[in-house]
Amino acid sequence: MGIGIKSMEYEDFGDNESLELLKKTGGNVFLSSIDSLLNWGRSNSIWPLTFATSCCGIEMMAAGASRHDFARFGIEVYRASPRQADVIVVAGTIVHKMVPVLKRLYDQMPDPKYVIAMGACAVSGGPFFYNSYSVVR
Repeated sequence: MGIGIKSMEYEDFGDNESLELLKKTGGNVFLSSIDSLLNWGRSNSIWPLTFATSCCGIEMMAAGASRHDFARFGIEVYRASPRQADVIVVAGTIVHKMVPVLKRLYDQMPDPKYVIAMGACAVSGGPFFYNSYSVVR
């Protein structure tokens, strides 16, 4: 599948024949600036914030490695600031002392905001759930 660029003079766009030719051949015309195209791409990309606490944080780093290629899903860079993030990825055990910090990070994120729990520790408490008083249940 090749991509081609049609070269047409400005005067050729005045008649319907040229527009019909573009419609039949599958040519596309963008009437915009590069800045608005880049802003559209940035606004439709996923900007994740990491919240890694245990060994699940190491697994999150491995998931973001080049073998898995998160860029094809629109995830280019993990953000360090919650004000720049769309989704927070919680990886690891969450204890009671971390709850206010996690809540503050969630409150600082702009709308719409999403949360993904990654790993057994974040989803169900992992092996620390049953014999620990500090793990959030």
